[in-house]
Amino acid sequence: MGVVAGLLLGAGLLLVWLSCWEPVVRTTRRGRRSAVVQDLLVQAGASSVSPRALWAFSAAAGVVVLLAALAVTRSPAIAACFATMAAVAPELLVRTRARRRRRDLREVWPEVVDHLASGVRAGLSLPEAVAQLGERGPAELREPFALFAADYRATGRFSECLDLLKERLADPVADRIVEALRLTREVGGTDLGRLLRTLSMFLREDARTRGELEARQSWTVSGARLAAAGPWVVLAFLATRPETAQAYDTAAGVAVLGTGAAVSLVAYRAMVRIGRLPEEGRVLR
Repeated sequence: MGVVAGLLLGAGLLLVWLSCWEPVVRTTRRGRRSAVVQDLLVQAGASSVSPRALWAFSAAAGVVVLLAALAVTRSPAIAACFATMAAVAPELLVRTRARRRRRDLREVWPEVVDHLASGVRAGLSLPEAVAQLGERGPAELREPFALFAADYRATGRFSECLDLLKERLADPVADRIVEALRLTREVGGTDLGRLLRTLSMFLREDARTRGELEARQSWTVSGARLAAAGPWVVLAFLATRPETAQAYDTAAGVAVLGTGAAVSLVAYRAMVRIGRLPEEGRVLR
């Protein structure tokens, strides 16, 4: 009995001592690149994939292509070039898919704003108007808004639920809509309907302008991509001949491959900057 009393006394003193100190909250800060890649994965519709998983898959793809190219060409220089391309390809694919999905959703966001304006005019509160998009909104966006409704029913904290909604959507247009709703909720006022109508008109005009410019630039961008990829396709065919593959294992061959890779990279970056419209930035609090 004395042992049990001693243990209880020691446990009580330990709890009293711990209550005098603030708990240390360990926060994991993602790097800027990791955060950008995570947003791209969400925009591409692969929110369940983490940046580390993407990078691990990229490394595995590079190793597989390296071994396969070595087995076919017997040239380490050529194999290293194609392995590098294979390692970079998954992230480029994610970026392309995210850009395409943002372009598709650009036509949907005005409809989202119209639904919000209709809900407010019908007398719904702002959280209820946002939550109803999980049932009546565009099919592409119902899931994140349904999760917002579940979060709000569980917590009742509108601002925190908006933050979670922004993370699930990871879209610049969605950020602007969310921040407009947050500002209206915190400041108040009777101009929400007018604000939503103005925002809907702006989004439609922006989508129409961007669509026209992208249609005009599509042929230029496609031609530049084909021109940048053409030499490497020719190299892949030439590398199947042993005498050609051996020529690239020399110092001159490595210099040619390095120069070609540098020129292709510079041309691709220039094509991206010239041929692609500037993307809207995320709105962070």
